[in-house]
Amino acid sequence: MPLPFLTADRAFDATDDVALPFDDHDEWRRPYRPGPWRVGASALALLVASFVLFAAVIITAAGAVSGAAVTFGLAALIIGSALRMLRVGTWVSRHGVRRVGFFSTSTVAWARVTHVRTTQQPVRWLGLPRTVQGQALVLGRQGGEQLSLLTDHNADFLSRVEAFDRAADTVEAWNAEYGVAPAGATR
Repeated sequence: MPLPFLTADRAFDATDDVALPFDDHDEWRRPYRPGPWRVGASALALLVASFVLFAAVIITAAGAVSGAAVTFGLAALIIGSALRMLRVGTWVSRHGVRRVGFFSTSTVAWARVTHVRTTQQPVRWLGLPRTVQGQALVLGRQGGEQLSLLTDHNADFLSRVEAFDRAADTVEAWNAEYGVAPAGATR
């Protein structure tokens, strides 16, 4: 049964000449899909939040308003954390590359990027303190600073090597298109 809405994965007819939102290179977009670990953890957090909200309703019905307010606040914190967890990752646009973490966000303009390449190095497993040998997409900034954009052992790419390779290639292509060419190189 065909569905009446369009998705980003579906091939479009030749008569469709309307650009989709992801075609606008001025908008920030993630060049890959969130991984199953990230989506699963967020779904589990939202499930817990639903139970906490149900408990808050029961506490409110029992007449303990201050306890209900604390419980509603806890539910809001869990929901906000789940939504932020889905936002974490690498985002690209014509303006640069943005690394969104859970607590911080770092944006680097393409003009300040010296290189983007995949390297073998110790990487964190699912963001935990434990490190394993893996691949990381590393962005070099002017001044010698480096920023790890993606790893093959994070919540988006654990056990999805092909997805990591596609995402790394996509970010490298954005750098090739909008980054500053090294001296002596031609485009």
